[in-house]
Amino acid sequence: MNRIDLAGRFAIVTGGAGGIGAAIVERLEQSGARVAVWDVRQGAEAPGRLRRIVDITDEEAVSAAMAEAVAAFGALDILVNAAGITGPTGALEDYTLADWRRIVDINLTGSFLATRAAIPAMKAKGYGRIVCIASIAGKEGNPYMAAYSASKAGIIAMVRCLGRELAETGILANAIAPGQIATDILKQMSPESVDFFRSKIPLKRVGEPSEVAALTAWLASADCSFSTGAVYDISGGRAVC
Repeated sequence: MNRIDLAGRFAIVTGGAGGIGAAIVERLEQSGARVAVWDVRQGAEAPGRLRRIVDITDEEAVSAAMAEAVAAFGALDILVNAAGITGPTGALEDYTLADWRRIVDINLTGSFLATRAAIPAMKAKGYGRIVCIASIAGKEGNPYMAAYSASKAGIIAMVRCLGRELAETGILANAIAPGQIATDILKQMSPESVDFFRSKIPLKRVGEPSEVAALTAWLASADCSFSTGAVYDISGGRAVC
């Protein structure tokens, strides 16, 4: 049973058209929130949902979408940065600069731009919850995924800074570090990489997007009241090995 109460809350979820992001959108709406979905893909329609095509690496597009969402909702309570890509797997020496920049721009710079745009509206209300989807790779470093690991490590560092910067504003910022989750993003990885990372999970299975969404819903709620700048592992036990 869903006991998280987000009634009357307004949220933005980046990358909300698929994968973990879509599961988060569904869970927040089930909990009573009204959600704006930002993605470069078309997402599913739902009553009360504000769906927009937004390139989160475009500063002007993010600012415009934020202004539209705040005007439509009248406030902003929750931001979930779930947009991200893994990019190609391979040795760092073989990475192209274009691949490196694309991964870092979407995963890290996109999270920065959306977060920066959200903070003024949250400060105006004296309340906010920011949740960033990082990765266990940002803590451990995945071999042959240097750009992805670096971008997720950057998200973790950003959240730790935000926790301190915003501590007296009523805004809490936390990160989630998933391990291997059953989404289409696994298709961006080689079969050998998928098998390697799955072998490191003590629970002997991959996680489900709904499990990440459940943790996100709590972090996005008023029930999360004494945690900020933290990183929550959801890795099937991999993080403790």
